[in-house]
Amino acid sequence: MVSHRRPTRPGLNRGVRATVLSAAAATAAAALGTAPASAEPEDTHESAKAAVDRLYEEGERATERYNTAREDIGRQRGRIARAQDAAARTQEDINQLRASLGSMAGAQYRSGGIDPSVALLLSSDPDTFLDRAAALDRVGERRDVTLRKLHRAQRVIAQSRAEASGALAAMERDRAALARHKRTVEGKLARARQLLRTLPAGDRESFGRASRSAGHTTLVADAPGSARGLAALMAARAALGRPYVWGANGPAGFDCSGLMQWAYAQAGVGLPRTSQAQRYAGRMVPLSQARPGDLVAYRADASHIGMYAGNGQVIHAPYPGAPVRYDPVGMMPVSSVTRV
Repeated sequence: MVSHRRPTRPGLNRGVRATVLSAAAATAAAALGTAPASAEPEDTHESAKAAVDRLYEEGERATERYNTAREDIGRQRGRIARAQDAAARTQEDINQLRASLGSMAGAQYRSGGIDPSVALLLSSDPDTFLDRAAALDRVGERRDVTLRKLHRAQRVIAQSRAEASGALAAMERDRAALARHKRTVEGKLARARQLLRTLPAGDRESFGRASRSAGHTTLVADAPGSARGLAALMAARAALGRPYVWGANGPAGFDCSGLMQWAYAQAGVGLPRTSQAQRYAGRMVPLSQARPGDLVAYRADASHIGMYAGNGQVIHAPYPGAPVRYDPVGMMPVSSVTRV
């Protein structure tokens, strides 16, 4: 039997592949909110990778806001503890002052509490009475001093309780902000993972190996770092290969500022928690004078930070899915270099 089916044209397989790639491209474009009708697959893949990078960048900013809120909660807890301690100490003073006033009142009651001139007329021993009256006058002075102390202590304890109440309210606001920033980070990371799944396997692998952004070669005249800078750099090198975990500051995982804080802690230096605060943790120097151990902040808002490692490279925690690693110092726009 002779088949009347037309033979397959050589270009059909390419057309099918193009259709499949276009479908993947449309999925990525839909995730981005744009779907150009005639987009080339390679262009769309590049757009998807750029969108993933942008989502990681936005997630990083939200992570630093999360770290700030968590740090604020720690400060509020400290304020509450100090205020409660002060209130407890003042309450002990108040109890002692009240006991002292009670003793004075009891002594006055036992003395009779009648008019001193009448008591003098009725006394069989005026000299003894006058001595007792002078002693009672001194007791009265002490009572007045004690009353003033009691009033001051009551004002202090009211202030301490108000301070604790304000700190509790601030901590609740910080907790709400913490939850909000956490949702933002998780949402952006989820969208980034969704976009990555639209890319071919080869593109996903190359994205994982690439620097955060297309950088440029930056010439740095290396000079020896300080003792503590080199100690921090050694710690950062020991963390190479450990995973990026947003909100973490080691030792099992790190976000960008968490790695810097942990590395310098190993050198005996306390750094603030966030990248924005870390950029002001020392003396700023030009990039051309960077030394190993210096902190390199990126973007105008310092939402990413790494450590200069020499030879034009930094060690940093790049983004979720990429471990602590070396990258070119010029991988993103450098906003400042800080020598701790």
